[in-house]
Amino acid sequence: MTANDTQRPLHIAFLNPQGNFDPADSYWTAHPDFGGQLVYVKEVALGLGRQGHRVDIVTRHIVDPDWLPFAATEDHYPDAPNVRILRVPCGPQGFVAKEALWPHLREWVANIAALYEREGAWPDVCTGHYADGGVAAAALQVSQAIPFTFTGHSLGAQKRDRLLETKPEGAAELEARYHFAERLEAERVAMHRAGAVITNSGQEQREQYAHPVYVGAVDPEDQAHFAVIPPGANLTIFDKGSRSPREDEIRAVVAARWERDIAPERQHLPAIIASMRLDPKKNHIGLVKAFLGSPELREQANLLLIIRGSDHPLRDWAGASADEQALLKAMNEAITAGDGWGSVTSFALAGQDAIAATFRWASASKGVFCLPALYEPFGLGVIEAMVAGLPVVATSFGGPQEISDGGRAVLLADPTNEPELAAQLLRLIGDAALWQEYADAGYQRVLDRYTWERTAASYASVAYALLRGERRGGDALPLPAWIA
Repeated sequence: MTANDTQRPLHIAFLNPQGNFDPADSYWTAHPDFGGQLVYVKEVALGLGRQGHRVDIVTRHIVDPDWLPFAATEDHYPDAPNVRILRVPCGPQGFVAKEALWPHLREWVANIAALYEREGAWPDVCTGHYADGGVAAAALQVSQAIPFTFTGHSLGAQKRDRLLETKPEGAAELEARYHFAERLEAERVAMHRAGAVITNSGQEQREQYAHPVYVGAVDPEDQAHFAVIPPGANLTIFDKGSRSPREDEIRAVVAARWERDIAPERQHLPAIIASMRLDPKKNHIGLVKAFLGSPELREQANLLLIIRGSDHPLRDWAGASADEQALLKAMNEAITAGDGWGSVTSFALAGQDAIAATFRWASASKGVFCLPALYEPFGLGVIEAMVAGLPVVATSFGGPQEISDGGRAVLLADPTNEPELAAQLLRLIGDAALWQEYADAGYQRVLDRYTWERTAASYASVAYALLRGERRGGDALPLPAWIA
């Protein structure tokens, strides 16, 4: 492609070996590898496809009776003729967790190259998602001279730091489980060699990429090397005016769980609702303690925690991992100690449409969404709740600061300060006029700034800049020996 034809439709490959993709979004929210990153990749790909570009979501082929949706080597989303799901062999045939993929990425890259050689048409640009996709994109750049961008989603240095805070004596155990050595090396190479590093927010760029581990690989002050492209909300699913074909069914399930756990005299009260994966950094326990520690808040609202894996996770956590069980047990003990049973409920929901319908259900009774994470790079759930009609209280640490529009669209709180978190929630719960003001402002903020169409157009703009030679990565860091 020459400088004169960089406005024609692009062919882009999204490299994402972990998790998987299929038309039914199988296993989303049901496994740690099937989280928000997959939603992001799918929605950006579909947005680019609607704009006339060709997109391949390149992931890992899985032949396993427990993972049947991923057996075909090629798949498609309904009504998305420009988007392909390509499943490429990578190590064992069965499912492999993302932490164990590193030894197989060399094979995956070779098989991707063979696939495009057979087709006789290479992508114009690649985007590597997460560390594994990023280092794979760097390997294809070295071997095939394909420019690429890197979207880290989350970085290993911060995760390692958080885990070492809770288990300082377990560094070797953490390394054996999470393979941080490979992940950090992959991230350094990907962010260094990428023509552009794409972040969700300026704060993510300034804070996450400034970690000492990444010194010499990337300069977070080098604006030419970064592109801040916020994610979007799927308006078809989450808009307050939308309706799922299962809307009535979902609301009936939510109402049944509500009636099961919430005392009859409290069932008319609105819900403070949180939907996030079980992880210490998400700070479920902080939200529980903030709610239980405020008599005024408890008098005016109930607490609803959407947690995957069980219809009664606060009381039945047998199917959860050891780390998840520890969090659920801590919440159970806090609720018991605070005499909170009857004002707290928790259950799982399957699918984005179920979460969206539940947000609309909570909005109808003047509920509030809360994201109490200790740090949040962006906060996709925040904008999804906002466009569904829920006002939001979110952590002041990370991306929600930018979403908040200076506090005009989202109320912010220090998640480590439980009285402050409770006070911000109470401001919305206890003031109907303020509730409506933030519900309206949040909704408009999403329409103005956070749609997948905007995200996709920004990705295309960066890709064209790469092809015109206006953005280039470095070459000082060689590929890791295990993928070169």
